[in-house]
Amino acid sequence: MIMSLADVKTEHLGMLADYTRKLYREPELRKLFLELTLQCNERCFHCGSSCTAERGDELSRDEWLRIIDEVKADFDISRMQLCITGGEPLLNRDFFEIVGYAHEQGFRWGMTSNATLITPAVAQRLADAGMGTISVSIDGLRDTHDTLRGLKGGYDRAMAGIRNLIEVGAFKAIQVTTVVNHGNIGQLDELFEIMDGIDIDSWRVINLEPIGRALLRPDLMLTQDDYRTLFEFIRSKRQMGYPLEYGCSHYLGLEYEAEVREWYWLCNAGVYTASIMANGDIGACLDIERRPETIQGNIRRDRLRDVWEERFELFRHDLSDLNAECRSCGHARFCRGDAHHSWDYDRNRPMVCFKGMLF
Repeated sequence: MIMSLADVKTEHLGMLADYTRKLYREPELRKLFLELTLQCNERCFHCGSSCTAERGDELSRDEWLRIIDEVKADFDISRMQLCITGGEPLLNRDFFEIVGYAHEQGFRWGMTSNATLITPAVAQRLADAGMGTISVSIDGLRDTHDTLRGLKGGYDRAMAGIRNLIEVGAFKAIQVTTVVNHGNIGQLDELFEIMDGIDIDSWRVINLEPIGRALLRPDLMLTQDDYRTLFEFIRSKRQMGYPLEYGCSHYLGLEYEAEVREWYWLCNAGVYTASIMANGDIGACLDIERRPETIQGNIRRDRLRDVWEERFELFRHDLSDLNAECRSCGHARFCRGDAHHSWDYDRNRPMVCFKGMLF
């Protein structure tokens, strides 16, 4: 019997649901985010961490080096990637010493950056320090990008940074990430022409999330029509063979799952992913609201291995178990209550749900 596409996807999603149950019992740390600083030279309206230009109670160089030693001793780093982030990580004055040491210890590492500080010399130093991948933020055409990110000239500086990275020719993947909102969604076609004209490896397009500073701009949240436009845009370009993808953010239903990204929905928080924040707090995904129940410890008093093995209970069960409406939904087995970063921990309900919009 020939199975329909919907049947194939349902079977795959069922297998993934079973696998997720195994991950809850036997998590594997594959991506460790190191938030080197909350300092930033931009002030993006959608910033989930509400980064500033100020330096707070941040981990020192020696503390970061100790963390790298402990992680190497406690985990199989051959299956792990360090994800260096911020703020703007290059604003940490010890950046190259920290990432260079991680490279010397055998870690693979990549970075998220606004690229405004990546001169030709910095691009070469990143290669020398072993950086494999980088994701650079471009959030619209020139004026839109500068307005959204609060830095005049930011677009031109970021694009120059991307060109400098490409010129070095030493990186495994250079990615551009674009956060789409109600105001810039009309620029997708023009942005595609720009991205298609430069030698990047992929373009990651994600939606504005109701987190951080974005909560102050509800007028820029995507509408139902916007979401349809976004996913149809991504799917059509992927069908044409372009390396364009949606982020890992949400369960999209049978129509769009495995169509706009490589595989199916899975929230990695606490099962594949952990983070050490600039002040030493230990959590899962850095986009998750920082509050007592989501912070699992602090690296200044706790060893990451112990926290990973003995805590993180919050992230190792279905969020749908906490909400009666989610629990009774026919998609609960596949959605699991959706993403931890967009969960309302006060009301125990998802802030983003595509049921009724996409499926």
